[in-house]
Amino acid sequence: MTDSHHISVPSGKKVYFASDNHLGAPTQEASRPREKKFVAWLDEVKHDAAAILLLGDLFDFWFEYKSVVPKGFTRTLGKLAEISDSGIPVYYFVGNHDLWMNGYFEEELGIPVFHKPQRFKLNNKLFFIGHGDGLGPGDKGYKRMKKVFTNPIFRWLFSWFHPDFGMKIAQYMSVKNKLISGDDDATFLGEENEWLVQYSKGKLKEEHHDYFVFGHRHLPLEIDLGSDSKYINLGDWISYYTYGVFDGETLQLKEY
Repeated sequence: MTDSHHISVPSGKKVYFASDNHLGAPTQEASRPREKKFVAWLDEVKHDAAAILLLGDLFDFWFEYKSVVPKGFTRTLGKLAEISDSGIPVYYFVGNHDLWMNGYFEEELGIPVFHKPQRFKLNNKLFFIGHGDGLGPGDKGYKRMKKVFTNPIFRWLFSWFHPDFGMKIAQYMSVKNKLISGDDDATFLGEENEWLVQYSKGKLKEEHHDYFVFGHRHLPLEIDLGSDSKYINLGDWISYYTYGVFDGETLQLKEY
């Protein structure tokens, strides 16, 4: 991973980070207030945003059939389209709940979608950014699930389900299966047991990065890795409503 994406952050502008909204969980209706809150946040940050980076699991489940996308999330998709159309770059990193993105964000919203972690240069700071699932020594349940879900044959077979039936199965699995939902894992395990911290420390030995930024853990975390490098986990928009903001010099976690 040698290339990096460059974003200039002029004085007075900021780069915003958010992840793990899980819209649609446990139901569309139940997540509507959270969606409205997120859209209100997008409405606020668009005024001084140099860019917005969304680090995955925006939806609790997302599957793109060739001519069908999931019903709902109209406010979120419309706001993202408005922001993207206004010239503010928005970048999306798929999470383990929205693995099956296949062109809709790019074609309809003008939003680049990344399926793997990426390096971003923001002014003179180097960031390593991803959703965070399946990285590091642990997370074995997710790794097994991801192998199944990213298998082309499994994806092709799922596409033959009628969307109403497929979405019903997927929503049940997404909410009930702890390997997917991560509900059992949203507690701090101690730095030595946080596999994303260990992963970041391993990457740091290969090359210096100022910040490692992930979602997935549903915990707002800020850990000093030494060597002027920090690990940041963005938390979520279910329990914490936390987000990251980079002012051109430093990255901070804030609560909305």
